[in-house]
Amino acid sequence: SKKRGLSLEEKREKMLQIFYESQDFFLLKELEKLGPKKGVITQSVKDVVQSLVDDDLVSKDKIGTSVYFWSFPSCAGNQLRNVHHKLEGDLQSRKKRLAELVEQCDVLKKGREESDERQDALGELKAIEQQYNELKVEMGQYADNDPAAFEAMKKAIEVAHAAANRWTDNIFTLRQWCSNNFPQAKEQLEHLYNEVGITDDFDYLELPATVPLGPVGDHMLEGKP
Repeated sequence: SKKRGLSLEEKREKMLQIFYESQDFFLLKELEKLGPKKGVITQSVKDVVQSLVDDDLVSKDKIGTSVYFWSFPSCAGNQLRNVHHKLEGDLQSRKKRLAELVEQCDVLKKGREESDERQDALGELKAIEQQYNELKVEMGQYADNDPAAFEAMKKAIEVAHAAANRWTDNIFTLRQWCSNNFPQAKEQLEHLYNEVGITDDFDYLELPATVPLGPVGDHMLEGKP
């Protein structure tokens, strides 16, 4: 059967063995030659060694133009002891936090014990929430009839009406000016007017009786752009 490749942890152990057995300093290219003798292929050596450096299991330093790697059993022991102390501290911190949460949970449970009175209160709360949601939906149906929204629409209509009539007035003024200054082009001008929609029935717009013209509209009619 085909031989199974080494896992990352197994490769790390094999590379550490190289350091521990020799207790020497190595260049990366030297480690890449020694790795295959331990079953770690050359292409994996660099990544494996770097993972050991990241975990402080292997030391790394640049001396001159070369980068050396080394690791001694005592260094690994110190590192493991440091990790152990850190994990022990984290464990104690987690236990303390757990105790605090249990205490908070016990405090919150007081007054919330299951009872007929509590069940009735929860049922009443649920009914109120349901009624609230129904009223909220009903209010949404009347949003278009909101007096404030209706008033805003009236004002918007007044402004639009005033603007339309203001431009109508401008068109009449321009049309008169063209007639006075180019009487010889009367037919051409009439043809142009018809093409753009200025026909004989072109006139000022009347505001519906339901939207009386307010001071906004009157004010807008006074000026021209």
